[in-house]
Amino acid sequence: MSGPSRRSFLSKMITGLGGLTLLGEPWISFWAKAWGKIKRKVLPRGTDRNSLINERPQDLDARNLEITPVKEFGIMGLSDHPVNLNLWTLQVKGWIQTPLRLSYPQVRDLPFIERKVLLICPGYFANQGLWKGISIRTLLEKAGAKPGANYVTISGPEGSYTKPERFPLKEILSDQVFLAYQVNGEDLPQQNGFPLRLVAEDYLGYTWVKYVDTIEVDKV
Repeated sequence: MSGPSRRSFLSKMITGLGGLTLLGEPWISFWAKAWGKIKRKVLPRGTDRNSLINERPQDLDARNLEITPVKEFGIMGLSDHPVNLNLWTLQVKGWIQTPLRLSYPQVRDLPFIERKVLLICPGYFANQGLWKGISIRTLLEKAGAKPGANYVTISGPEGSYTKPERFPLKEILSDQVFLAYQVNGEDLPQQNGFPLRLVAEDYLGYTWVKYVDTIEVDKV
């Protein structure tokens, strides 16, 4: 089925099946997501990363894009924050049953996820990285998020770069947003947010908090 014909087909399906559910999710939501994926621009291998700096990551399918060597990563924001791993902890707090404080070794012992995700800092650079880290969903399961939780706020170190960023819980549970401690098979360099940085698929780079040390679950 050609592109225009497929879009027409999906449009009719969305209209006709909007009242039904699929595994607890409205059909309209299911088909809208499928349609959204079809509309993304597929980037072929060899795409010049500089041609992407004014694009929105949610408009792109970057699965074929080559990995950017770490030494070529563009960098914005705080890049020299020192972290003493003997003192550092990742704190999970807020609308939860059991607050958590995890050391770096405890974080590294959790089940990991690894995915290619494109980072675009608008007007400056585009990095395609292979990010490895932990699912925030796993942390919320350990902490026992209370009923009614709707958002999760991720923050960096106290001071001028706390930089809290808030995300809908559904994006956390789907691992669209997760925490990375490695990129391209090596531990995060200091300038890239060691020991943890946020990876936020489909979000622009200024939301990718570096030096993450706090996760807060919000009810509203």
